[in-house]
Parts: sequence; structure tokens; C-alpha cells
Amino acid sequence: MAGIAVLGTGAWGTALARLLATEHARQAGELDPLPVALWDHHADRAVRMAQARENVDYLPGFSFPRHLLVTGNLAEAVSDREVVLVVTPSQKVREQAAAIASLLSPGAIVVSASKGIELHTKLRPTQVIAEELPQGTPIATLSGPNLAVEVAKGLPAAAVVASRDPAAAERVRALVTAPRFRVYVSDDPVGVELGGALKNIVALGVGISDGLGYGDNAKASFMTRSLAEIARVALAAGANPMTLAGLSGLGDLIATCSSPLSRNRTLGLALAEGRNLDEVLAERKSVAEGVTTTQAALELAESLGVEMPVTREIARVLFEGKDVTEAVTDLMLREPRHELHGFGDGGSQDE
Repeated sequence: MAGIAVLGTGAWGTALARLLATEHARQAGELDPLPVALWDHHADRAVRMAQARENVDYLPGFSFPRHLLVTGNLAEAVSDREVVLVVTPSQKVREQAAAIASLLSPGAIVVSASKGIELHTKLRPTQVIAEELPQGTPIATLSGPNLAVEVAKGLPAAAVVASRDPAAAERVRALVTAPRFRVYVSDDPVGVELGGALKNIVALGVGISDGLGYGDNAKASFMTRSLAEIARVALAAGANPMTLAGLSGLGDLIATCSSPLSRNRTLGLALAEGRNLDEVLAERKSVAEGVTTTQAALELAESLGVEMPVTREIARVLFEGKDVTEAVTDLMLREPRHELHGFGDGGSQDE
């Protein structure tokens, strides 16, 4: 059992596969490199990518390394792989996990690189995967400030791999670390996954703020208070709140809220122009996870007894047609609180 499979040919899945195939070919030199497979659920698209040696739909301009296998055959991608990375939209993770359950080799590590929360079940991707795979399968999550295009360009980046299984986390770290992709380990998949999921909601709000021309003071204030909201939810879910000060929390928040490459931020910019959500989404190939995560996060927060005022206002803008300037005003006029309100013993969780 050797090699890595990457399931999902969006920009991030493609960038990861390119990174891994390039790095393991470099390490191998003249020897056989560690096999890396990139799987697409559309067999015909996989054939086109294999022939073009490029993902023209989601990561154009970046050619595939010679040793990267591109396939539409799931068994070919997954069988005998030591690590299987699931890089699909969060609402497709369950379907993907179920499809690979009978194909995994004993001891294979399954890693979620998806950032979201499953609607209605309120489960994180690793929880969804665990429900669909044989009991005892090592499961981890990979997250951080990882904009796909920058990783594809070979620009320096860092990430964190988290698992309740320390050996699995260390093995994944060793396999995915590269000279320009530094990976840390964590034993807090709850905090890592919630940080990666919930920051997409914040990026929607930052895009709205930037689109309205509210300036850097407003943006910094919004991001900071939103991070406190994320940390409260994570704490209630059993996470270490300090995880949110790391790469999957603050780091991912900064990247997603500041980059013109961020799908969620650019969606917020479009909403600030007064455009209709369905119209904007229909124009896009890639998924903006913040939309479904907003709904799922409110369901999760309700089950945990945590208030999410920022997320609630974003939801009113997305799903109820609330005017964006009215939403900002309502947030600004909320009852003032101690800055650390909600983190002390017995304190209300309200913002």
C-alpha cells in the first residue's frame, strides 16, 4: 500500500495533486516516485484532463506533472493508496465517503480537505466520513490559508493536519509537506474544521463591507468580532479555542477575507452591488461554501445554545433579501458587551 489519491478536481484538489506529484517526483529523483492519482467523477472530463495535462476548467495555466495519474475510475484512484484526500464540496462528502468505503485498503488514512458543515445533520466533514467508513478507519482533516492558485504557483504556504490519531496526523504531515508547503499537526479536528468552515461566512460579510466602501477599520472590527463568534461556537462544540488563533482559524480568516481570489469574498462584493444571490451563483463554476455553511452554522449554533449574531444577519441578507446596509446598521446598534463576553464561566454566549 503506497501513494496518495486526491478525490475532486476543483481548484484546490487539482493544486494539491500537482503539489504532491511534483514533490514526490523531486524526492525520488531517478527512482519511481510515490504514485499520486487525481480523480474526477466525470469520466469524460478526466480523459480530457489526462490528454491536455491541465485542468482548464478550474485551474487553467498549470500543467500536470508527468507522474500524476488522472482518472475517472474510482477504484483505480483509491485502491492500494496509503492516503486518500477527499476534496469535494462539503454537501458531497457523504456521497464520496460511501463510494470509497469498500475500495479502501486496510489501514488507509482518509483526509478531508473540504471546508463546510453538512446541512441538517450539522456534522463536520470528518464526522460525516466516519459515519460512512468502516469503524477504526484513520481519519484526519487538512486546513489552513491555502488559496489554490498561490499553491499552484509554488508560493510559500502553510497548513495544519488534525486527527485524534496522532500517528495518522504525523504520517499525513510527512507525506504532504513540501519545501514551499509547511504542514503542522493538531489533535483538535473540531477546532480546525469549524475554523475552516465558518470563516467562509465572515468572508461573505467582508466582501459586503468592502463593496459598500466601509474601509479598513470596519473590516478589521468585523473580522475580529466574527472570529470571537467562531471561537464561541467551537468552544461549545468541544474544541480548544486556541486552535482558532492558528492556521485554520485566524490564518484562514485573513487569507479568505483579504484576497481577490476568495470566492466567498467576491460573492459578498456582488451582493453589495444589490445583485440577486441566485443570479450570482448561476454565473459561477466553483462553489462558494459560505452560502450553505451559513444555514448549517445557524442550525449547529442553535443545537449548542450559542448565539451567532453576525451569521444571523448574513443569513437574512442571503435568504430573506434583507438590505445589506440595514444589516450592517442592525449589527452596529446591538447592545454593547464586554469584549470577552461569552468566554467566562456562566456567561451568556451572545455577542
